[in-house]
Amino acid sequence: MSARPEILFPLFAELTSLEGVGPKIAQNFQGLHIERPRDILMTLPYNGIDRRLVETVQGVDLPNVLTLRIKVLAHKAARNRSGAYRITVEDAKTTFQLVFFHARADYLTKLLPVGQDRIVSGKIEFFDGIAQMVHPDHIVEISDAATIPDFEPIYPLTVGVTQKTILKAARSALSKLPDLGEWIDPEYKRRQIWPDWADAMRLAHAPMSISDTSDTAPARQRLAYDELFAHQLTLALARGALRKSAGVATHGTGLLRSKVLKSLPYRPTNAQMRAMDDIADDLAKPLKMNRLLQGDVGAGKTLVAFLTLLIAVEAGGQGVLMAPTEILARQHLEGLLPLANDAGVVIEILTGRDKGKERAAKLAALRDGRIHILIGTHAVFQKDVDFHDLRLAVIDEQHRFGVRQRLELGQKGQAVDVLVMTATPIPRSLALAQYGDMDVSILDEKPPGRKPIKTVTVPTARIDEVIEKLRQAVAQGKQAYWVCPLVEESEVLDYTSAEDRFKRLRAALGEGVVDLVHGQMQPAEKDAAMERFQSADTKVLVATTVIEVGVNVPNATIMVIERAEIFGLAQLHQLRGRVGRGEAHSTCVLMYQAPLSESGQKRLGVLRDTEDGFVIAQTDLEMRGAGNLIGTAQSGLPRFRIADLESMSGLMAVAQKDARHLLSVDPMLNSTRGEAARVLLWLMEQEKSIRLISVG
Repeated sequence: MSARPEILFPLFAELTSLEGVGPKIAQNFQGLHIERPRDILMTLPYNGIDRRLVETVQGVDLPNVLTLRIKVLAHKAARNRSGAYRITVEDAKTTFQLVFFHARADYLTKLLPVGQDRIVSGKIEFFDGIAQMVHPDHIVEISDAATIPDFEPIYPLTVGVTQKTILKAARSALSKLPDLGEWIDPEYKRRQIWPDWADAMRLAHAPMSISDTSDTAPARQRLAYDELFAHQLTLALARGALRKSAGVATHGTGLLRSKVLKSLPYRPTNAQMRAMDDIADDLAKPLKMNRLLQGDVGAGKTLVAFLTLLIAVEAGGQGVLMAPTEILARQHLEGLLPLANDAGVVIEILTGRDKGKERAAKLAALRDGRIHILIGTHAVFQKDVDFHDLRLAVIDEQHRFGVRQRLELGQKGQAVDVLVMTATPIPRSLALAQYGDMDVSILDEKPPGRKPIKTVTVPTARIDEVIEKLRQAVAQGKQAYWVCPLVEESEVLDYTSAEDRFKRLRAALGEGVVDLVHGQMQPAEKDAAMERFQSADTKVLVATTVIEVGVNVPNATIMVIERAEIFGLAQLHQLRGRVGRGEAHSTCVLMYQAPLSESGQKRLGVLRDTEDGFVIAQTDLEMRGAGNLIGTAQSGLPRFRIADLESMSGLMAVAQKDARHLLSVDPMLNSTRGEAARVLLWLMEQEKSIRLISVG
């Protein structure tokens, strides 16, 4: 099935096929990312109004939305067109007013004739001691009372789309619901007591109470699960396609690894040993490995990666370690050279800097297999870079490489196993959404000897004290980072720029003591500044967040972060992880602009109280939501319409397990349930993944 199934055509028709939607309104709906009937169905009410009839306004807490049977007593016209037109009415026990602005008297006397009974529904509030309903939402004759729903759903709106418009369009879309086969595992669906898909849609759009609009309502859970299941099915198909392209079984002898482990001054943590076993098992299989190694700052990912690369070398192959920047690539080289020497392994670096003869010599050694492990930036992707027998690619800092790039790397033709490392702790639900195509190893222990970092919060007003403390620390030979939020002074924002801060600190601490690095500098300038700091020629490095990832200066024991309240939690945690890497005790100073908002207090408080990146990441997710956390556009993270990643990690885990199970028993999705799952993929616009089925 390579074309959309006919049964779904009505849901993918023009929006103007719906009642009450002309070309202009269809255009307005784009403000809600609604372009077809299917999108309206996937836009659920987020709240609702109880419009059940009550007897009287008397004794009700106001303001409140009420529906009442009233008798019309008197009309009082406005003095002028824009004034208030008032109609006095009575319910079963008391009188109140209906108020209209810009009213037409003839229209209102017809609509609400004196002496007649009507049903009105709307918001009532006190004004000048009188209960008033301004512009009622509904005014109907007694015989039409049933046209006012007991509970009216409230939808998200955009310019040019009213509640009435979207309600009418949703009802029209519901009338087009096809009867689809069931893609959910029948036993699981029965245990959850979930309705069928079409029934779930009808229930979700016609809530009977406020609890029906919550994420825990069975109809909504079912529809959210459909989204998560389609997403996990897509990731599982990508994983399957990668695995079908044959890998090479890589069996290490253990010889090189034992040499390195013997030379280490400490024993790896249990988490490191577990991860190494998982990876060794993967490499030994004739399938391509696609694994994520997730660990907090300083959990020892690099050692695991290096020992993994040694398995490839033990088996007679080569390995490559890719870093996002040249600084990081050089740092990896420095850190790994001593270990490589202990093992008797040739390790080399290739970056955009390599030119001419030097580059040609490296490429020749790589082709002949004389270089065992190559470290590099994306320059490694270039066409003329050929390996003798590349077995393993380790990619550092995952969030620079989305799902698409991972698939591209896998398609380089060779049967390369892929290990991705990330130092960004990711809550479980996000890890499943973003890396559901991968197997995951987590390093959740710190190697022995890493000292805790003392974290303090200081208002910006006390900056002079901070600079004075810094002067004393520098006099004792210590080094420090000072992170600023922006590069140049902006008219709009009052954040102190890195340039200005650099000048002020240089004036306070002396020439040659302070250096500057930011994203707008030339790479060579940036590298030179980093090298001066790494070799302790300079003592204080003023920087923007370019130093967030990976830079290792064990002698740096102070991290000052200015305007800390505007950074994300994960980013603050990453920055703090730049210190605390040596023998001495380290401090992180979070400077904030007072007064702090409530969320600002909570964020900085969490950072002060814990160094556990996973706790911090979970708090960040709860406070900022998934899209903001990793920037939806570049993260490969899907935009779900119904499912909520913050609260549904349990459902996401079930969806992943079930998607993988379904494909293991029905890889071509040809069974009755498999066919239904194909329809789901079309419904959720995952056509690309349907092509992956035919790849097999």
